[in-house]
Amino acid sequence: MVAAVARLLRRGLPVIPAVAEPVLLDLHGIVARAIDPADEASRTAALNSTLRGLLARFPDNRYAPAARALFGLPPAEPGQNLTARRDLAAEQAGHEVHHFRKRVEPRLIEKVAWELLADADRFTRSPMIAPRLAPLTERQPVQPDPFAWEVAEHEENLSRLWSAIYAARAELLTIERLISLDADRIDIGHQAVTAAWRWAVARGEVTGYTTAFAPDQEPDLLISLAGWVPALTEAQASRLVEAAGGGASREQFVSSLHGETGLGNAWVKGFLPGTPYPEKNGQSS
Repeated sequence: MVAAVARLLRRGLPVIPAVAEPVLLDLHGIVARAIDPADEASRTAALNSTLRGLLARFPDNRYAPAARALFGLPPAEPGQNLTARRDLAAEQAGHEVHHFRKRVEPRLIEKVAWELLADADRFTRSPMIAPRLAPLTERQPVQPDPFAWEVAEHEENLSRLWSAIYAARAELLTIERLISLDADRIDIGHQAVTAAWRWAVARGEVTGYTTAFAPDQEPDLLISLAGWVPALTEAQASRLVEAAGGGASREQFVSSLHGETGLGNAWVKGFLPGTPYPEKNGQSS
């Protein structure tokens, strides 16, 4: 595994099928993300996307720019050879090039390999995978038949479930990006409220779906696919779901929770410890 990742360095990203080894293309996280798991080019594209994501979130602030440069991502420039990328990576890490190559680079490669394995493990434990969609050029009417109605209803609910989970994930990713950009705390708090609304909608969809169609699935594990959220009590989580129920808009969600500062702080402080529930002009944002 480590050797396969190390061999990617010679050319850097994007990986091409000729250098992507089976040990990488067969990882659960790669196969699950591929549009066509049976197609090597599709799995190579999934590997590229996964590596870019892992390097963007490299869990070591000091060495993150060096790791990205080493694999050919910014601050490296397109087309730079390994020697140039290694020089840049050593500079970014604050090491002499020889020391970086012998002592630091192997650890960065091992870390990337470990992150790929951890990603695969998360997919192995994933309770469900979002359905793949294929382009349609013709209408597909539902036949007037109880079996066809049942199948269509399941697909409807499955689509709403994943729509809600991905909408929540988008808002949670936005928070992390704003925090990384050192954005204004009021703006981060405003975004946190939006994320709470989307997360609550998703949690409601998860509960409804598992109750009706998948009682063997664990709701908490399914909603965790949206991303990390602050720790809440069951009562607090239920209150958020209640406020977001019935197709409530964000404004209606906020209005329903008006005055519940403790709940707001439990959510927002999870992202920004010490930050009170944000308010603008005396109103909860």
